[in-house]
Amino acid sequence: MMVQAQLHCLCLFTLYLTTGYGQEGRFSGPLKPMTFSIFEGQEESQIIFQFKSSPPAVTFKLSGETDGIFHIQDGLLYHSRALDRETRAVHKLQVSALDAHGATVEGPVPITIEVKDINDNRPVFLQSKYEGSVRQNSRPGKPFMYVNATDLDDPATPNGQLIYQIVIQLPKINNVMYFQINNKTGAISLTSEGSRELDPIKNPSYNLVVSVKDMGGQNENSFSDSTSVDITVKENIWKAPEPVEIVENSTNPHPIKITQVRWNEPGAHYSLVEKEKLPRFPFSIDQEGDIYVNQPLDREEKDSYVFYAVAKDELGKPLAFPLQIHVKVNDINDNPPTCPSTMTIFEVQENEKIGSNIGTLAAHDMDEANTINSVLEYRIVDQTPNSPREGLFLVQTYTGVFQLALQSLKKQDTPQYNLTVEVSDKNFKTLCHVQINVIDINDQIPIFEKSDYGNLTLAEDTAVGSTILVIQATDADEPFTGSSKILYRITQGDSEGRLGIDTDPQTNTGYVMIKKPLDFETAAIHNIVFQAENPEPLVSDVKYNASSFATFNLFVTDVNEAPQFSQQVFQAKVSEDVAIGTKVGNVTAKDPEGLDISYSLRGDMRGWLKIDPVTGEIFSVAPLDREAESLYRVQVVATEVGGSSLSSIAGFHLTLTDVNDNPPRLVKEYTGLHFCYPLREAGSLIFEATDDDQQSPRGPHFTFSLGSESLQNDWEVSKINGTHARLSTKHTGFEERLYNIPILINDGGRPPLEGTVSLPVTFCTCVEGSCFQPTDHQPGMPTVGMAVGILLTTFLVIGIILTVVFIQMKNKGRDNVENAQASEVKPLRN
Repeated sequence: MMVQAQLHCLCLFTLYLTTGYGQEGRFSGPLKPMTFSIFEGQEESQIIFQFKSSPPAVTFKLSGETDGIFHIQDGLLYHSRALDRETRAVHKLQVSALDAHGATVEGPVPITIEVKDINDNRPVFLQSKYEGSVRQNSRPGKPFMYVNATDLDDPATPNGQLIYQIVIQLPKINNVMYFQINNKTGAISLTSEGSRELDPIKNPSYNLVVSVKDMGGQNENSFSDSTSVDITVKENIWKAPEPVEIVENSTNPHPIKITQVRWNEPGAHYSLVEKEKLPRFPFSIDQEGDIYVNQPLDREEKDSYVFYAVAKDELGKPLAFPLQIHVKVNDINDNPPTCPSTMTIFEVQENEKIGSNIGTLAAHDMDEANTINSVLEYRIVDQTPNSPREGLFLVQTYTGVFQLALQSLKKQDTPQYNLTVEVSDKNFKTLCHVQINVIDINDQIPIFEKSDYGNLTLAEDTAVGSTILVIQATDADEPFTGSSKILYRITQGDSEGRLGIDTDPQTNTGYVMIKKPLDFETAAIHNIVFQAENPEPLVSDVKYNASSFATFNLFVTDVNEAPQFSQQVFQAKVSEDVAIGTKVGNVTAKDPEGLDISYSLRGDMRGWLKIDPVTGEIFSVAPLDREAESLYRVQVVATEVGGSSLSSIAGFHLTLTDVNDNPPRLVKEYTGLHFCYPLREAGSLIFEATDDDQQSPRGPHFTFSLGSESLQNDWEVSKINGTHARLSTKHTGFEERLYNIPILINDGGRPPLEGTVSLPVTFCTCVEGSCFQPTDHQPGMPTVGMAVGILLTTFLVIGIILTVVFIQMKNKGRDNVENAQASEVKPLRN
């Protein structure tokens, strides 16, 4: 036994040395409270910590929840068997230091051993088989049953985190899942498809295989279990009832039960919700699901109602989708016919043929259309007057169409008839009144009061809108009707429509006015023919004749007028590089009197153009420049030659198109470009170019290069985009001075133009990132000594000036004293 103990100690000591536990610090140290975390299932004889003793302590004692597993020997705390977290998750131990006599000299000190979990337990369902039921059309996502599994591993670690999954659904119709499971809670509910498609008649039951995995289902080495779930599908009783029909104006006691709804389980809370907001809502529901109408309904007020029945749980959450309730209000014959107005008026022309339709009386019944309650019958019960005879009119029984019955009418006999018409439905009768007016037919033509309105002379500049003549015709038809109304028009002598005629509707007087300017040069004499006519057509046997026509002669006298341009603005387009003397456009004007015209320019601010005074052709007389003005505007003056020298003005707009005549340049003057001296690494600067020519929508596309081949060993130019480039150094060995770098920029135009620009780059000593140069390297800048000398010289000059001023003031004072003393001894003079 002693030998076995010695061998065990030797093994522990060897393990202690080979694992590094002999090092002071992490795995060894003095006796003090400590906590250790150890994975369960580790091999036996694992050293946890070495406690080191201080005299007089020579050994250690272990007590507490050792469970025969934890031991201490020669200060080495170890466990002799694998730990099991499910047996004990935390071991509370105490360690005491003993002297040679076994007396406690330190402690006991608490030592806590936390057993860390490993995944050594598989999840297990609480039941090998589950059974449940669900109503068809139940709300998707609402659980109707649960499955549960347990795992002995630590739930705070992935080892005890369980994930549920439906593995199999039988039957699986069209490869669609009707059921779903909450992967964390095991709650089983319907999918949207299941809520729609489940039908106990087609498939009364389903079987699911549900699996559960630990490790959150993310590890291929996780443990799993499965169970069977049998689900019975029950018929849904939460269904919309059939549409309800209610007879209007019921005299039965209210409320009256009209229909009902029922939730699948007891305890639901029912309510009604309006689909549209009504002044009054005449329905209610009790907590049994019975729906009532609370008062009599009027179909003529509202013929149907649509609202919703809602079922909620005790928390106020909807149990399912609302049900739509339809209520139709059935009609009874409770409304008499109504006339369209107090008096319906028709017109009939005299000499109208027998059987002609005169008009339609459209009475109305508020009862339901297309039912016996709203079928109307018409009957004439009285005609006033009865001359020339009774029964002149008839009305169709069901359509209300009036017709001429016995003979044609004459307005001279009776101009108006009044009829009383009885309109009836099944239970009611109403009397309506109809007035029939006999109107005159257009059997008389308009006749001018005179056939010749003589001659009139007007200057061609007579104002537009002036009334120049009054004409008059009369018509013997009934006044103020379409048969007697007269319209005038000019049939000859005014092809260009310079005259117009307005008619007074009360008197039929015609007023001839100037509608467009008169023109002596176009037509000096107008032989006008007027025609008077009615808007209503004449009867077939009557025609317009010479009495409806009249003549009139208009003489136009000449007025000297200014020349007239053919258009107000003349436009032309040329390239900006056209040669001097090139024709760039022309203008044309005419003098109404036929005089010659002289052209001149006005507003040629740049002196680019000249005009031929005779032909109106315009030429360039100087180089054009689109960059100065892309649209050049001048005025052209046309002046009569001779006569009163009247003139008129038109615009001439010359658009200049671009040519590539401007070389590229820098977008600005670059100053202050510098590198800090000495240059420690290659550096670069960015610059931008532009040119003044018109650019394409995509912008310029410049190319950049060094302007001297001798600089290629020191500098490099690289293009960034169409307008920007980078100037870079190729080494660091530059002198501390100013470099002017020539850059060649090509615009790639047609033809291409190049420009050479210079970039001044200074290599200088930098102070806080800014360039600082000694003054001897900067012409025009004073040195510090020079600055001090300038300052001292300034002070010296100021001192000299002040001294001179002071001496002058002192001398002036002395002179004033001497003058005062002399005045005291000077004798007075009379």
